[in-house]
Amino acid sequence: MNTRSSVLLMLLLTFTVNADDVDYAIARAAMVDEVHFYATLARDTGEEALNEDVMQALGTVERHEFVPARQKPFAYENRPLPIGYGQTISQPYIVAIMTDLIEPGRDDIVLEIGTGSGYQAAVLAKLVKHVYSIEIIEALADEASARLARLRYDNVTTKLGDGYYGWEEHGPFDAIVVTAAASHVPPPLVRQLRPGGRMIIPVGGQFMTQQLLLLEKTDDGTVITRQIAAVSFVPLTGKH
Repeated sequence: MNTRSSVLLMLLLTFTVNADDVDYAIARAAMVDEVHFYATLARDTGEEALNEDVMQALGTVERHEFVPARQKPFAYENRPLPIGYGQTISQPYIVAIMTDLIEPGRDDIVLEIGTGSGYQAAVLAKLVKHVYSIEIIEALADEASARLARLRYDNVTTKLGDGYYGWEEHGPFDAIVVTAAASHVPPPLVRQLRPGGRMIIPVGGQFMTQQLLLLEKTDDGTVITRQIAAVSFVPLTGKH
């Protein structure tokens, strides 16, 4: 039995705990272990393992709160799940990798493009000072805003809008996370990235190979781009 499971069983014996909460907590701990395992396999080329703070955030955000009721039994499986309106909640492993790659800091202001159910924003909220998140589908934007407020993610601000153009009045941002695939890197987002900042974005068509790109803006404004992995995301939509 691993350490997380032992601690959870001790809590169960010591306190009166809702059985569903315990089941979710054990499943969440198992999910984190699986994400850590796959990250270790993917990074056996000498790169460091996923940041411990990122793993802790993944282990505390209740993913079952961010999926429809019929998907709750599958909430802690390491795979994307449908959330309605043709959209998905990202695979936990991908959420962890994208979060880790922007190197979040406690004083950072982060922009997220594609709120979806609010899960990625919630993970980021555990790690940074404030998250600004944009969602283009009105029903999802309303649901995510209400959900994040109910769960007391007070350092997340959401709005309905076209994320391609970013959120200029709150920029520049220390990091930008794009959770939908664009055909190209949106220039407004590059402009709103602070020198020294990082952007993670999937680029490619819906039925083509997409690449997860990491962009780093140097202090002189030069943008350095690195391909991370092949991925599959729903497309970024909007007038662009």
